[in-house]
Amino acid sequence: MMIKNTFDRFGGLLKLPIRFLRLWALLGCCVLGIVVIMATGSSIAGFLIAKPFPGDFEMTEMGVAVAAFMFLPYCQLTFAHVSADIFTSRASLSVIRSLNRMGSLMALAFSLLLMWRMYQGLLDYQIYLETTTILQIPIWYAFVPAVLSLLLWSFASLITLIYPEGTLGSPITEVLKADDDAV
Repeated sequence: MMIKNTFDRFGGLLKLPIRFLRLWALLGCCVLGIVVIMATGSSIAGFLIAKPFPGDFEMTEMGVAVAAFMFLPYCQLTFAHVSADIFTSRASLSVIRSLNRMGSLMALAFSLLLMWRMYQGLLDYQIYLETTTILQIPIWYAFVPAVLSLLLWSFASLITLIYPEGTLGSPITEVLKADDDAV
């Protein structure tokens, strides 16, 4: 009963952001899927008619980078980052939660650092108007979803700092499980 009341009080506020982080990762899947289709089409066109799509490498670089950044918040939220379970296999749940909190704190610090530097890079690319070689796409376009992804990663890090993996009644597991059951 206590766990349910805690979720109702605090976790209810996190339903929408958690669902948005999942949707953001799914959009990253769509970006990656589009890149795969484009690269495949370009390879087939290059093989069959000796005319690959112009700038396919540029679009692949930008698309894969954007998709990778879009996956970071959801990976943080679901504790899907790299971990060394061999060291924690015999640890108590409280030790594991403490280690998860330290990891979330480090992820928060790293995401904020990256967000600051990526934003500075975005501004530099805007000022100097650097573009890709073939298609002349401004490079800063790829920085916008990357910076937004880093902001979302820092938000996901805050959520996992408050609700580390293994927390009973965690809104993370409650919302994701409810969404999975609904599908």
